[in-house]
Amino acid sequence: MIEDVFEDSDTRLPHAVSIIIPAYNEGAHVAAQVRAVEEVMRGSGWEYEVLVVDDGSRDNTAEAAAATGATVLRRPQNRGYGAALKLGIARARHEWILITDADGTYPVDAIPRLLAAADRNAMVVGARTGGTVQIPLLRRPAKAFLRWLASYLSERPIPDINSGLRLMRKSLIRRYEHLLPNGFSFTTTITLAANCNGHAVEYLPIDYHARLGQSKIRPRHAYDFLLLTLRTIVYFNPLKVFIPLGLILFGLGLGKFAYDVYLDNLSESAVLALLGALIVWAVGLLADQNARLGLRR
Repeated sequence: MIEDVFEDSDTRLPHAVSIIIPAYNEGAHVAAQVRAVEEVMRGSGWEYEVLVVDDGSRDNTAEAAAATGATVLRRPQNRGYGAALKLGIARARHEWILITDADGTYPVDAIPRLLAAADRNAMVVGARTGGTVQIPLLRRPAKAFLRWLASYLSERPIPDINSGLRLMRKSLIRRYEHLLPNGFSFTTTITLAANCNGHAVEYLPIDYHARLGQSKIRPRHAYDFLLLTLRTIVYFNPLKVFIPLGLILFGLGLGKFAYDVYLDNLSESAVLALLGALIVWAVGLLADQNARLGLRR
């Protein structure tokens, strides 16, 4: 007899999902996106609701979304992508949460595949690794580096760290809610948190279309994603950061020490580098101890 075990996802939830679509100045596209989502969901066999979060738009986003019959939550001021998702999740009626964008970039026909993988996972991510992926060339090197860094630090392969099409258990979101930022890094954080702590996460390849309208991503967000990746890994698995950093200092100090011995002149820089390595390792061990204690609470 073969028994499949899916870690923390053995509890099967009812097939009911809350679909959350954050929108900011998407009046020209949001109605079409909502209708496309509803058309797919009507044939899915799942109970569903659609919530559009208008995050302080200055156009007719709220009115266009409301005309489709979707529930619209409107904020008077823009608070950010993550804040919009948090509001939608707080108002969601169902334990399964599916998020997608209002700009037409994510294919709605991929949603049934995500739903089909729900019962065996805590999170199912539509990874932008399909046959047609319209990501600007200037962004690809930064995305590739962040993807590699996240995979290395979390010790699990992550083909797409910040995809905006994903299905999640609300219990997973609530567990890490205190860490989730209000900006674009919401998806990056929940990805790293789930992978670092061994939750069942599955990645399904999807296409990624060219955006309708103007992108809200700016070059400075690459730095924000990098900083957030390091911060999140230090929070959950600090030794992955502190041990390599200490090794770099130790290697530099040892090399300088050997050179100083050759010159018969021991320098302060060699001693400082070796001491710095020991201090970094000690701080890393303390941080790791605190992380382990935090996870037990």
